[in-house]
Amino acid sequence: MLIPRVLAGLIPAVFILLLTPAASAASPSASVAEGYGLVGFGSETVAGEGGAIVRVTTLAADGAGSLRAALRTRGPRVIVFEVGGVIDLERKSLVLDEPFVTIAGQTAPAPGITLIRGGLEIKTHDVLMQHIRFRMGDAGLPRYTSWTFSKGWDVDVTTNGAKAWNIVIDHCSFAWGVDENMSISGPRYDGPEGTARRVTLSNNIIAEGLMVSVHSKKEPHSKGTLIHDFVRDVAVIGNLYAHNDDRNPMFKGGATGVVVNNLIYDPGRIAISAGAAMGEWAGREPPPPPRIAVVGNHLIAGASTKVRALIVANISRTFGEGPAEAYSVDNLIDYSGQAGKTPPPEFGPLVSRLDAAPLWPTGLTASPVSAVREAVLARAGARPLERDAADARIVAGVREGSGRIIDSQDEVGGYPPVASAVLRKLEVPATGVTEWLRKMAEEVTGK
Repeated sequence: MLIPRVLAGLIPAVFILLLTPAASAASPSASVAEGYGLVGFGSETVAGEGGAIVRVTTLAADGAGSLRAALRTRGPRVIVFEVGGVIDLERKSLVLDEPFVTIAGQTAPAPGITLIRGGLEIKTHDVLMQHIRFRMGDAGLPRYTSWTFSKGWDVDVTTNGAKAWNIVIDHCSFAWGVDENMSISGPRYDGPEGTARRVTLSNNIIAEGLMVSVHSKKEPHSKGTLIHDFVRDVAVIGNLYAHNDDRNPMFKGGATGVVVNNLIYDPGRIAISAGAAMGEWAGREPPPPPRIAVVGNHLIAGASTKVRALIVANISRTFGEGPAEAYSVDNLIDYSGQAGKTPPPEFGPLVSRLDAAPLWPTGLTASPVSAVREAVLARAGARPLERDAADARIVAGVREGSGRIIDSQDEVGGYPPVASAVLRKLEVPATGVTEWLRKMAEEVTGK
């Protein structure tokens, strides 16, 4: 059986690759992989390298100097922040549809940038986003159990559509999503070129998807990450998934990707899942099974955990299950803190075991699973040396074996207060901007 370069040792190799400084300053055409030491599908992008410097100078949701205005700016650009604090999106999510952009949240003064009551839709290509927090939440809307609620608000962060490719989202924090927390998506029936592709999610915290909330389907809907039908080449590396009922992550029909060195804590019904919802393909030729490599992941059971297996076929209450194909090696299922609970098997029904990884990102070396827990807890999320209250609580809960799936952000302290802006004038160098950004990231991440 082929094992994709799993190395022994105490220090996780994958995190060395993700976080070690590049050997020299980046050239004007340096890729994300070269300039920031990141690996994964899509990391060959140059993102906003060499583009204009666009400064965010206000916490206002819109207008001059806002993040929304920076995202709308045309042309290659590097978005930096001369302001820190909370941006209240007031239920009007952001849209990014102009390509070649670097969103450098590490440049904000402490406490960094936190977006509340809204999400982000990435509809374009060649994007790097780092060190941004998203706290979507229910925005005070009544839950679907109330007769006064009808429309729904399916807020999340997502990459979406045929123009969304070469995207790296690294060291960000996502919590309290209503649809998913973080998704890779697009049209179901348009094939691999008609939807998002070549995306990496690395070193993020993806947590506390809301269960009984304000989703338009009016059903329990606590989800981590959905990789939609026919989305190809997605790398999910070194993330903390915590307190999501399922999709930790999930690959739908025809999707491909790798799930490497993630820490999955307190999944509810499902940890990693794959397969089409076959009823969604009635009258059409169904997609092929998803093909994934699952390597070096650590699942820890919590109070909400009732999983059938580490890797299961897509479980749909309405549309039925589709088959999946998975390569799996060096994964750990830990039920040591759950007295009386029996650990589930590695594979569930309808999941066929592959003898080799069906795909693998260039430059990625998987760490042994024994090193994953501590590495993820130390490194994951936005600005891990300056974690906000939500991330600090979630990480502490993993260490203590506490916490559970929630229905509203109000159960865990609610939205952070919108305080006065913290300002800092940035002296952006005329050359070597990527090297400067990488060093600023080290200040909030550690070397």
